[in-house]
Amino acid sequence: MSSTAVTLSQPSQKARSEWRLIWRQFRKHKLAVISAVLLIVLALVAIFADQIIPYDPNAIDAAYARGRPQPPTAEHLFGTDNYGRDYFSRAIIGLRVSLFVAVSAVVFQILVGVVIGAVAGYFGGWVDNALMRFTDIFLSIPSFFLLLIVSGIFGGTIFTLILLIGLLSWMTVARLLRAEILSLKERDFVLAAQCIGVSGRRLVMQHLLPNALAPIIVSATLAVPYAILTESSLSFLGRGVPPPHSSLGKMMEDAQQWLRTAWWMWVVPGSIISAIVLTFNFVGDGLRDAFDPRLRR
Repeated sequence: MSSTAVTLSQPSQKARSEWRLIWRQFRKHKLAVISAVLLIVLALVAIFADQIIPYDPNAIDAAYARGRPQPPTAEHLFGTDNYGRDYFSRAIIGLRVSLFVAVSAVVFQILVGVVIGAVAGYFGGWVDNALMRFTDIFLSIPSFFLLLIVSGIFGGTIFTLILLIGLLSWMTVARLLRAEILSLKERDFVLAAQCIGVSGRRLVMQHLLPNALAPIIVSATLAVPYAILTESSLSFLGRGVPPPHSSLGKMMEDAQQWLRTAWWMWVVPGSIISAIVLTFNFVGDGLRDAFDPRLRR
């Protein structure tokens, strides 16, 4: 019994040293570290948006705007739109809304993907086959067009966007986790746990999933940019966050008729979207390299 306990304790000790190696490798990726710091700053700005914004983002000042967007000034750092709404305030709130929708959708898709991938990988056989064919059906769906149709039917509320983006984006996570668990099932510590009667639920939750975190984390960081772009595209097409609420995509939609005369209306939200997407991609690249054992020393 004692030898079995030692065998089961080895994965946790190995996992701790493995995370130290991952952190050491991640720090070598300077662009990923800088991007991670920038993401933390953006997240803090989004969290404390109410304390940062100088004006009500939905307050209309028609007398100031006179029906046309006003350029940046000391009073309005990012200018205003044609309704006189402060664009700096709308950009900060838009950042919060877009990040909230994207991160919530990714969390939801990770939960769905983890459940399906873990069940398929652990049980195998006909259960694995049925769940993977179910996954293939979702992969064959043109997700963006379905998003347009469903959001048009049910309306573009924030909850609807999170639900739809999450439900149509979990397939990659499920496939990655299934493959990882199929590999882990053959390891000695899993066989030892099964020999001493560890239940299937405990085996998955305490032994398999913790050792399969690498593909989940990398997939999540690379999925957030896709969710940001999806939300922005839907809002740009009028199927996203409903007015008068602000999101980065909604701000791009509002800028369509002022592309030549009010550059700040599309430069501000476009720059923020690009910054978020690039930073998440760089962090994802850094994590992918850090989790690759071939690149560690």
